[in-house]
Amino acid sequence: MEKVRLTREGPITWLALHNPERHNALSRQVVRDLQAAASQLAVDPSVRAVILHGGEAKSFCSGADLKERQGMDEPAVLDTVHALRSAVNSIAQLPMPVIAAMHGMAFGGGLELALACDIRVAADDAQMGLTEVGWGIIPGAGGCARLPALIGPAKAKELIFTARRLTAAEALALGLVNRVVSRAELLDAARALAEEIARQAPLAVRAAKRAIDAGHGLASALAAEWQEYRSIVPTRDRLEGLRAFAERRPPVYRGE
Repeated sequence: MEKVRLTREGPITWLALHNPERHNALSRQVVRDLQAAASQLAVDPSVRAVILHGGEAKSFCSGADLKERQGMDEPAVLDTVHALRSAVNSIAQLPMPVIAAMHGMAFGGGLELALACDIRVAADDAQMGLTEVGWGIIPGAGGCARLPALIGPAKAKELIFTARRLTAAEALALGLVNRVVSRAELLDAARALAEEIARQAPLAVRAAKRAIDAGHGLASALAAEWQEYRSIVPTRDRLEGLRAFAERRPPVYRGE
């Protein structure tokens, strides 16, 4: 795995994204490696907790690699987003608890990846948001389903419809993250929480995760999100969003 690193520390596994030159943007290689890591972790009964973090990068995850997508045709875009959805869902479906340790940027797919985790710990420098509509698309890797389940549909709609970016303190007030600590304390705080989980009965912890997740009814919401994402891909506005990103200017949308 070139763009993801797994490190074992007793019953805890550290899962680090490793695309530092792109602020851990979710390139196709990052997504492939993330899927491979999730597949490996899913069958390891000795892992009691996973900490997903940004490694050496300046951010947890800046989101989709829009620069990479600029050269893709519509089928390639759909294949890429489908692979991202699968990788994010694989993280969500891991049998053991997963803690996201977030610093710097967590936008778009980066926040969707954090939402797939069970618990989120944020550094006080973290900024996050589902910013996709600002680029002519919608959250396509679970954000439209998981954010409303976490903070309620009204607040989720406000954040998604406005592409708003939140500070760590604002995210804490909304219940989007569990706690906020200083940047220097982030990994230690995540480790302490993972160690607390790892001391509990592992089969009971896994059973509790299954029971909680079963009550969310996410399957239909995820299916609806994918259907709507597919409908957006052929629009001119989506292409305008990519052009505006590349040209570093505000997009001009015409609703077509």
